[in-house]
Amino acid sequence: MNSSRIMKLLGLIAGVAALNILILSPGLLGVEIGGESVLETASGITLLVMSLLVLLYGSYILLFKSPAAAPVKDIRTHEDYMAALNRYRNTKGLKKDISLALDQLERLEKKNSSLSDILGQRFNQTELSYRKFQSVIEEVRQLFYLNIRGILNKLGVFDPSEFSSFTSERKPTQLSSRLVQEKTALHNEYLAYVSGYLEANEEILLKLDKLLLEISLLDSTDYKDIENMPCMQEMDALIKQTKFYKQ
Repeated sequence: MNSSRIMKLLGLIAGVAALNILILSPGLLGVEIGGESVLETASGITLLVMSLLVLLYGSYILLFKSPAAAPVKDIRTHEDYMAALNRYRNTKGLKKDISLALDQLERLEKKNSSLSDILGQRFNQTELSYRKFQSVIEEVRQLFYLNIRGILNKLGVFDPSEFSSFTSERKPTQLSSRLVQEKTALHNEYLAYVSGYLEANEEILLKLDKLLLEISLLDSTDYKDIENMPCMQEMDALIKQTKFYKQ
């Protein structure tokens, strides 16, 4: 549970406690349990029961109920992508793919941190070479997130429970075999797209590893030498190819 939910739960508990103290404290509103007035006692007991129900329901919502998934178009940050993928983490038939996608996101952050460190050691941030590296790395990162967005778009077509039903050995007996086969083929086609995006991102991570090695072995900081680095050329080609397909 994240810190936001913890704060909301603590706020709910504090609010319910404050309301009970206000109403049941002698000398404030005059409601007393076990006093001479049957109406006051009934009101006090009703308040306690309702308070308990509110706490139980609020705790369930905050502790166990998954938050509504944000639309893919509204996803912006690394954390947003992690949260969106986690919605499918325990879905039967998707566990391995989602686990790999989450692992790739974590590795991307680590590699980005390592690249920032080594670039800071080798170059001044005002140098043209430094800006060239950073520009290419950032564009490749955006390609990586674009692939994650593609995964989420494909998964968003189905409810998570539908993926589980497709992988179950028990198929709906009320459907014809032809319809079941067509639905299964469509499901498998979507999973093939997911696998393709994961493979593309694994390739991006491999290129970032190669870039780390090439930077660490770089003898010259001349801009022209950097442009001729094999990995930089590979990344430039990947970026240009992706832009071509997006047009």
